[in-house]
Amino acid sequence: MNYRKFGNTGIEVSEIGFGCGDVGGLMVRGEHADQVRAVARAMELGINYFDTASRYGGGQSETNLGQVLKELSAEVYVGTKYSLGEADPNDLKAGVIQSVEASLKRLGREQVDLIQLHDRISSQTDVSVRAITVSDVLGEVREALEVLKSQGKVRFYGMTGVGEPKGIYEVVASGLVSTVQTVYNLINASAGAAAPAGFDMPDYDRLIDLSAEKNVGVIVIRVLAAGALTGTSVRHPVAVQTVAPIGSGRDFQQDESRARQFAFIVNEGFASDMPEASIRFALSNPGVSTVLVGYSDLEHLEKSVQYAAKGPLLAEALARLPQAWSTFVS
Repeated sequence: MNYRKFGNTGIEVSEIGFGCGDVGGLMVRGEHADQVRAVARAMELGINYFDTASRYGGGQSETNLGQVLKELSAEVYVGTKYSLGEADPNDLKAGVIQSVEASLKRLGREQVDLIQLHDRISSQTDVSVRAITVSDVLGEVREALEVLKSQGKVRFYGMTGVGEPKGIYEVVASGLVSTVQTVYNLINASAGAAAPAGFDMPDYDRLIDLSAEKNVGVIVIRVLAAGALTGTSVRHPVAVQTVAPIGSGRDFQQDESRARQFAFIVNEGFASDMPEASIRFALSNPGVSTVLVGYSDLEHLEKSVQYAAKGPLLAEALARLPQAWSTFVS
């Protein structure tokens, strides 16, 4: 396993991270014994970053991960996320603190390495739809995070880069966060490459470049576009069976259709299958710290690590991607 710089945290994380979300489902709906085996094997393979959230399975992911890590006496880096969906919009500071403290309780930890905002950045705060403004993030949310850090409950701050790209940019540029999670995959690569004129998906305007400039670590999410880039329509029993796109096309069917434009990567021998092509594409960008993969079983885990070990995609394959992206316009 290779390791990469994690922004300004002073730590290095594995190129492949362990995603504990709903999409893969293992840490939400899997059997406890399977969860233990997967986490133990992940550590054997060198994975040292585990990412969960208060919203995954209504907190079940945090509970399950905490129990497994305790059982294994694991020494790894843990990141979770707070959400303000039930917070009083007039007291966001209290909402952040309450959410993080509830996460720590579920995880069975006194401190978490990374705590990340899980709400959309928007022009108007509306906690009922999990949306919050930049000014609130840099105001009450910052105050809450500083309290939690002073109490030794969190080490670093991060954010999930969803919502309005302009607002995401402003928060990253502010210096508040040490890490940002961003959508970055073969279908929507705008976080790392210039989008074509008329681009019909969210344009993240080379957020990875800004993050490198600001010494912010980049956690790639949706590397498989919620399954559209797996090359199959069959989903594992513990996985979410229907997933709405985040940061890509208008619906899953459009994402699947666009994914076919990258079949040449497999057909011409640049990768063995689409998951390999997708993971190696993301890791081709040196500004990426880690790629989160959501697992359904041990086989998914093993293959992800094997793919990463092959290194970046060849330059010849990468050079042909902009031609496909140029067609993703309205």
